Parts: sequence; structure tokens; C-alpha cells
Amino acid sequence: MTVHAVEVPENNPIFGQTTSAFARFGHAPAVRAYGLLFIAGQIGRRPDGTAGGTAEEQTELALRRIEEILRLENLDLTDLVDVTSYHVDIRENMPGFLAAKQRLVTAPYPAWSIIGVSGLASTELLVEIQATAAYPDNA
Repeated sequence: MTVHAVEVPENNPIFGQTTSAFARFGHAPAVRAYGLLFIAGQIGRRPDGTAGGTAEEQTELALRRIEEILRLENLDLTDLVDVTSYHVDIRENMPGFLAAKQRLVTAPYPAWSIIGVSGLASTELLVEIQATAAYPDNA
């Protein structure tokens, strides 16, 4: 089995200065193995490191980060097969989350679990999204 850690280049326009967090927390943004791409939880931070102001903005930022990791592997959001999202104040923030999700994620839809949590790594974070994508069968 070949395992490949995906690296996001420094100063990537989507990740900006936040790429240093991968080394600081000791994990890869994504790992390719068994024909799948396992994407670590992505959060709603702007390239300058500040968090989005609303659940909707944070969801869009997190999905854009996932989209960028997929792009680096010649995939896109339609290649997602399984997604789990974690939500602070889930009932209050669900409308904003759904607005961004419906705008960016189109059919064919992945399996998606939505979980409420008491908090994330930083107090300003409202959503974190972890995903798995499948490479085409001939990859």
C-alpha cells in the first residue's frame, strides 16, 4: 500500500498563512491511500488567519479549503463520498451552514453526518468539516 501525504504549498491563495498550522499540530491536510483521499477537518479561516464572522461564511471558507485540497489532487467536490461536519450551537448556526452548503455542494451528494459539539479548537470557530473523496477507478 502506498500512502501519500498531500501538501498545501505555502502562501496558497486559499490557505494563505494558515498552512503553518499543519506542522504546528502535526498532521497532513490530506492523505491519499487505497484509492481514497482522507481530508483532515477544515475550518472557516480566511487566508490571513482570521475566522469568518458567521456560520455561513465559515462553512464557505471550510468548503473552499476542501475544494482546494481536492484541486491539488485533480479532484473536485463531486468526488466527495463521505463528509462529517461538526457544529457549535448547531440549532442557531444550521441555517447559515445549509445556505453555504446548498450553494457549493451539488449532486451527486456525498453521505454527510452533521454533529453538534460544545466547542472546537478556537473559541471563534463555529464549524469544522472533515471529508473523504474517491479517486476515479482508473487512478
